[in-house]
Amino acid sequence: MFPCKLVLSLVPSSFLNFRLSPNKVTTLSESSSLSTGSSNDAVQIPTEVLRQREAKWLEMLNSWDKWMAKKHKKVKERCQKGVPPSLRGRAWLYLTGGKVRREQNQGKFQALDNQPGDPKWVDIIERDLHRQFPFHEMFAARGGHGQQDLLRVLKAYTLHRPEEGYCQAQAPIAAVLLMHMPAEDAFWVLVQICEKYLPGYYSTGLEAIQLDGEILYALLRRVSPAAHRHLKKHKLEPILYMTEWFMCAFSRTLPWASVLRVWDMFLCEGVKIIFRVGLVLLKSMLGSQEKLKACQGLYETMELLRAVRPQYMQEAFLVHEIIELEVSEKDIEREHHAQLRRWKETHGDLHCKSPPRMHGAKAIMAAEPPSRQDLRQMPTIIVESSLAPQTGGQRAEGAEENGGTKAEKPKAVVPPQETVNSYLPPGDPSPLVKPAAVRGSKESLGSAEHDTYL
Repeated sequence: MFPCKLVLSLVPSSFLNFRLSPNKVTTLSESSSLSTGSSNDAVQIPTEVLRQREAKWLEMLNSWDKWMAKKHKKVKERCQKGVPPSLRGRAWLYLTGGKVRREQNQGKFQALDNQPGDPKWVDIIERDLHRQFPFHEMFAARGGHGQQDLLRVLKAYTLHRPEEGYCQAQAPIAAVLLMHMPAEDAFWVLVQICEKYLPGYYSTGLEAIQLDGEILYALLRRVSPAAHRHLKKHKLEPILYMTEWFMCAFSRTLPWASVLRVWDMFLCEGVKIIFRVGLVLLKSMLGSQEKLKACQGLYETMELLRAVRPQYMQEAFLVHEIIELEVSEKDIEREHHAQLRRWKETHGDLHCKSPPRMHGAKAIMAAEPPSRQDLRQMPTIIVESSLAPQTGGQRAEGAEENGGTKAEKPKAVVPPQETVNSYLPPGDPSPLVKPAAVRGSKESLGSAEHDTYL
């Protein structure tokens, strides 16, 4: 493992630009914060099936503690199938424990929001606002409501964790959250991601991300020996290609439809999903001698990793490969302890002490059991179930769920389809602002015009 300062001199500027901000090493890709795909990469779900899934998610959210305690496997299966767009914001809030943190800290976000913030961090955040999904209508206008909320959330985090301050990789994370939920909820989910899912990722020195890079490298030896040998041969350190992948949770790498599906699983099952995505991409691009013919040297390999081929990032293919890949929390923890021992032998103790990593929603809830009051819906909504009487469509959905955890197992990459992100205002099904005509939304129990919290 290279020391961080040496790494900075080795990263090609065309791949990933590091820059120093006050007291912190942060990352920024100067090209664009735009995901590399479009809504056409999405898997099309029949309206009837989607509405059945929405009804099931409403039932789960209304009894969240019971489902997590007794039927967590079913929750995981439904996250693997994809959270319905109309309920994604609420689902992420509950999965991460952000709902509980918000209820237990009533008024804290408002208090942080009312403070001016540290000028050095506010200045850096303001300069980064326009880089986050610049073609998304929510963030396109300088000073618009999207950029204002992004500033509020990121500034509040610097006040919540002044010892960490702000890291530029947090901005795309917060932006994705704001596309699905109000600013206060986005703040608490960001807190949970930084403290529970990816602790230490945004601290000075990038020690946690370097450790996870070595874990990824070790796991790759088992998953794809050919890819591992190639990277070892060219002395391609993990931090040179996986930093932005992991720190931004692939939000700046994958097509939008794939980002959402990855996040559904990541926020349910934890960081193992991020490792699996990285392993799938490396195996897909470097996993055979035939594929390695196109990248004989270090530079060619870096260019290949910088621009992943679209077919390997397509939603159906990627989700199938993630579910199939057998990399568990135990595998990651075992490698973590091994890499931590090696780090101490070569670098000494870590400078930034991070709390233990929580592997997903179940672990977070077990560590801090919520009360019924913390999980109560505000306001409570009773929705007539669309599941009775049973229809042929429901029986098909039931058969799909009863078939096991691997319901979405396409045998081949399916043609890209259109998706609808129901959080966006009407007329734009993707994070891109474009004048394309789209169909009216009939796929959601919620309104397409407003936040779909019920």
